[in-house]
Amino acid sequence: MAGPSLMDSLFQRSLEDLIKGIRLHSGAGAGESSTFISKCLDEIRREIKATDPQTKTTALQKLTYLHSLHGVDMSWAAFHSIELSSSTNFHSKRIAYLAASLSFNPSTEVILLLTHQLRKDLSSANPHEVSLALQTLSSICTPDLARDLTPELFTLLNSNKGFIKRKAIATVLKFFELYPDSVRVCFKRLVENLESSDPGVVSAVVGVFCELAVKEPRSYLPLAPEFYKILVDSRNNWVLIKVLKIFAKLAPLEPRLGKRVVEPICEHLKRTEAKSLAFECIRTILTALSQYEAALKLAVGKVREFLVEDDPNLKYLGLQALAIVGPKYLDAILENKEMVIKSLSDDDVNIKLEALKLVMAMVSEDNITEICRVLMNYAIKSDPDFCNEILGSILSTCSRNYYEMIIDFDWYVLLLGEMSRVPHCQKGQEIENQLVDIGMRVRDVRPELVRVGRDLLIDPALLGNPFIHRILAAAAWVSGEYVEFSKNPFELMEALLQPRTNLLPPSIRAIYIQSSFKVLAYSAYSYFFPDEVVAQSSHELAGSLHNVESSDYLSGAAVTDTDPDQSFNPRMPHESLRDNSVDKGKDIITDCENVPTASLKMDRYPQDSFAQMLNIVDMTFTPLLGCHEVEILDRVTNVLGLVELIRLEIRGCEIQKEVDNVREELKAAQVIRLMHNAFSEELGPVSLMAQERVPLPDGLELKENLSDIDEICGNFTITISSSFNLERPWSREKDAIILSEHQNKEVVEQSNDSTSVLTEHRKRHGLYYLPSEEKETVSSDYPPANDLSLPDKTNDQTDDLFKLTEQSLVPKKKPTAKPRPVVVKLDDGNSIHIVEKKPEMKEHLISDAVRDVLLGNDAAPSSSRTTKSDKLSSRVTRKDLLVSATEQDSTTLGRSDKNSRRNKHRSHGKEKSHKSSTKVAGDPEEKSKPKSSHSHGKHKSRQRANSAVNVAAQSPVIPDFLL
Repeated sequence: MAGPSLMDSLFQRSLEDLIKGIRLHSGAGAGESSTFISKCLDEIRREIKATDPQTKTTALQKLTYLHSLHGVDMSWAAFHSIELSSSTNFHSKRIAYLAASLSFNPSTEVILLLTHQLRKDLSSANPHEVSLALQTLSSICTPDLARDLTPELFTLLNSNKGFIKRKAIATVLKFFELYPDSVRVCFKRLVENLESSDPGVVSAVVGVFCELAVKEPRSYLPLAPEFYKILVDSRNNWVLIKVLKIFAKLAPLEPRLGKRVVEPICEHLKRTEAKSLAFECIRTILTALSQYEAALKLAVGKVREFLVEDDPNLKYLGLQALAIVGPKYLDAILENKEMVIKSLSDDDVNIKLEALKLVMAMVSEDNITEICRVLMNYAIKSDPDFCNEILGSILSTCSRNYYEMIIDFDWYVLLLGEMSRVPHCQKGQEIENQLVDIGMRVRDVRPELVRVGRDLLIDPALLGNPFIHRILAAAAWVSGEYVEFSKNPFELMEALLQPRTNLLPPSIRAIYIQSSFKVLAYSAYSYFFPDEVVAQSSHELAGSLHNVESSDYLSGAAVTDTDPDQSFNPRMPHESLRDNSVDKGKDIITDCENVPTASLKMDRYPQDSFAQMLNIVDMTFTPLLGCHEVEILDRVTNVLGLVELIRLEIRGCEIQKEVDNVREELKAAQVIRLMHNAFSEELGPVSLMAQERVPLPDGLELKENLSDIDEICGNFTITISSSFNLERPWSREKDAIILSEHQNKEVVEQSNDSTSVLTEHRKRHGLYYLPSEEKETVSSDYPPANDLSLPDKTNDQTDDLFKLTEQSLVPKKKPTAKPRPVVVKLDDGNSIHIVEKKPEMKEHLISDAVRDVLLGNDAAPSSSRTTKSDKLSSRVTRKDLLVSATEQDSTTLGRSDKNSRRNKHRSHGKEKSHKSSTKVAGDPEEKSKPKSSHSHGKHKSRQRANSAVNVAAQSPVIPDFLL
């Protein structure tokens, strides 16, 4: 495409015209604005190819504007930026460098073409061009540019222009990171600038060392005297802040250093009125000088001044300081607990988060119940984001290290159920994981876990909240897995089959179907094998009534006939075994003790409820046979197959009773027994390292296509051996004993709200429920999801919450009514840790180079030279020139012409070849020479001999006058 014509150059659109056009077209719509920008880009592509520098400059200026504000790609104009950077017009050069700093990146192919122009501008007599080149170089620097331009930067570190020297010092940090060998050239001159009379230069140098000390502080211990002098003499708050950051890293490495600097830091803390400097002094004392009691008390006293400030920034800093001192000095948090609790109601989100961290830091086994109760009240009143922060903090703290702080797991499971009903709760996945994990690890809590899961499943209003679907999945899973702890499986089946379950996603609904399958299998087993169930129920009843004297029932607690958790026995009518009066309760105990176990069998065989359950299951799941979801279809087929087996068994039993009144076990009954025993198997937690411990079989061949599976198996068929038996394991029998111990205390704790909710829902959808004998009230509307009317809530006033919290934060030992349940743990100390090999970091290369310079090993080769790529290792002569630059005069190094560089390159090559030839010949003088064969090697060794630094020292040396 030809360049722009003369008329196009004369009527070229300026940057102001471009901005006005964009604003004019933006009012017409987004489409008009995009069209105008595309038109302007076409003009820029033509104008930027013009030979006129002014036209090219204007085009590049407009392109830079579009790139900065509208995200237009300008990588195609990289060469034009380099071309325009060589202009003698400073305005054009400035626009070219600006475009390069905004659009260039390490992958830009033409970036090396800018090397010569940068070197020329860095050596320019115009300080503004030097400043512009330094600013661009700090933005687009690459390892190649850092290697080639290190001599020029070394010269600028001694510039007589203050703003040039400051920019050069700031650019040094970028060079050190990208090219660690530049440390050997520039580090000494960087240290010399610490004694500069210009405060701006000292501030820039301290800033560089502050960044370097964060990565590898031990290398900078020999510079402690210089930093100490700045700490004592400087009155610049920002310089002092940076020096304090450096000493915060150095003091833990050298105890004697902390003893020396603690007094000046305390003096600054007492004297200064600047809050920024005071906070840095506090943080330095709390993190690095906490072993000095006087300084620690002074810092804690200053922290309270931050907490009482009205400025939210200062209050936030005070909370941060308390968070730092908390792990080592918990009394500091307890002394300021009033301000911490009030901060939970602050308008600033950051302040509330810091206060929440401090509250969670005070949690212990003694006060975890009270603190969680207070935080739950704050969660109900808070906005959605902070509410979930509170819930997440409670979950993470309580589950830490296998729930080590939880003593009463019944309380914690109930707390998880309350979390599910908190408005704005979005922690469904975490609550789901903990409900399942606790069920598998803590055997004693399973009865309470089933009860909490039943309360969640029974509420149809919760099904419309997508944030708690995962919690409902966990509730369904525990209800099916531990169904033997449920006292009314019929009601549990109603909850799992309620019509609003179609609101659940397919993955959650599949869990519901699988749980209903387990409930149906357990109910069928209880129905067909009453002798085993009655024997177990009588044992549980005897154990339950044996402890009823110590329960709440004899103290006046009553349980009505509508209690949903009464003992389940399909052959016994649902009658209450407890009465409101104490005397009648004692009579029941006396009567039941005299009743033999055999008399508990019922001659009457009620089939109505169980038959209705089968009908409801059949009617609910039959329409799902046309579902396209594989997980749902597979489980529905299993449930319907089990229903058919049960119906065949019922008909077979009726026929046998009519013939000879002798009942024989049919095949279907055997399947139900096997299925029940299979579901009774203990399901424990699986180790994270379990898969890694499975050895890989020899000769294992994994094929992608398994179409030849029939040929591999042949006529092999799997048969069940007669010796195969899935009897109830001992662990489940132990669970049955646990059940009898927990049945007494569960009846009173049942919520009447959940029963009324199910009653209302049953009235609406009576077709889907089993017939009920009780009279139920009718409600016109569903209850609201996440109802705020939770029982036993404290007052919502902040003062009442503070009073409750103030009592909760005081550590106190409460007597426990029962020992802590056993929590199953796996892989204690036997975990397999896979350590990945980390690549060598450039920070280590920088620290090695710094040690060599400070200890006098300037000529020692850097490890980076052996690990560099082929591109860097191929330029050995250039590196030798950089090493020699430390001993040459700065003016000579900065103004060396091309001929001198070429002569040096040739001389280095000759010396290198001469060195290799003498080494092969075995010249004895070679052993006495230093490792570097350059002409300046002797001069450097002579300097090291005259210096007072011990070359063989392996640790940094700090002068005694400082220590």
